[in-house]
Amino acid sequence: MTAAAGKNFAIIGVAGYIARRHLEAIRDVGGNVCAAFDVSDSVGQMDASFPAARFFTDFALFEVYIQELRRKGKGPDYVAICSPNYLHRAHAEFALRCGAHAICEKPLVLVPSDLDALQSLEAETGKRVSTILQLRLNPANIALRDELLSAKSKDKIDCELTYVTARGQWYYVSWKGQEAKSGGIATNIGVHFYDLLGFLFGASVKNVLHHRAVDCAAGYLEYERARVRWFLSINGRDLPETSQDKIASRSITIGNHVHNLSGDFREMHTKSYQAILDGKGFSLEDARLAVETVAHIRSAPVDLSKGEVHPYLQRVLDDEARYCDGLPA
Repeated sequence: MTAAAGKNFAIIGVAGYIARRHLEAIRDVGGNVCAAFDVSDSVGQMDASFPAARFFTDFALFEVYIQELRRKGKGPDYVAICSPNYLHRAHAEFALRCGAHAICEKPLVLVPSDLDALQSLEAETGKRVSTILQLRLNPANIALRDELLSAKSKDKIDCELTYVTARGQWYYVSWKGQEAKSGGIATNIGVHFYDLLGFLFGASVKNVLHHRAVDCAAGYLEYERARVRWFLSINGRDLPETSQDKIASRSITIGNHVHNLSGDFREMHTKSYQAILDGKGFSLEDARLAVETVAHIRSAPVDLSKGEVHPYLQRVLDDEARYCDGLPA
């Protein structure tokens, strides 16, 4: 029997794509979903695991129900948060004030000051906020970090992070395409990879931005143990011609070794939940470096004169130049 057996969960944002991973994780660790909320009623995915859960499209009614459960001693022990990024802090605060722990998808929050506010509320309520940083639980990544830490050489490693995952026009219309709600591409698409970089290479030393657009961003990051040139894009134009996958190309090159980041990590959510239930989940402070990294990228001036430039960026700049000249991009 797992630590979650008999535990109640509520979930916010249950209609979204990532919510399926949370529902599966709650089921796999033996938990029960008592209530769920989303502004969309396309929540058929709940039927596979928790068809008896109460569902709400009005947050006020959802809150009333949670409070009723709490008064009866049947309130949720945990609230899973899968809502749009800009709502994460508010929903984590809701969970703590309702007497539950929060389990929040990344990015945990959009700005570092939100971490400070949530830490204060943790101290006030005695409840905790945990986040999903599943790449840290991947055995291959753990082995790689251990290898890097044990290396005798103190020289920094040269690395290249390339993450291209094509998105359709829907993306720009949705909340994900609105920087105020998603935090922009580096936050919405890349935050878990920046967390991985910190996990592997230590504290951040330098953060330089080379390009920032709604569909693409690039820059240079320096850590204690590595120099990283990075490139993120949701524009299919940026897929390498040699890529067999017509939708995505995800990799990190460390020295002379290329590591594929396109694996199926579904079981990592279950591992994340089990770690949280065992008191070993990732905390607000664990999320800080990645939150600070993307917050800086969101506001930093573009400067191509500093740090190594990712080779994919030149094609983007050439396309932009052709567009400005009146030629088809």
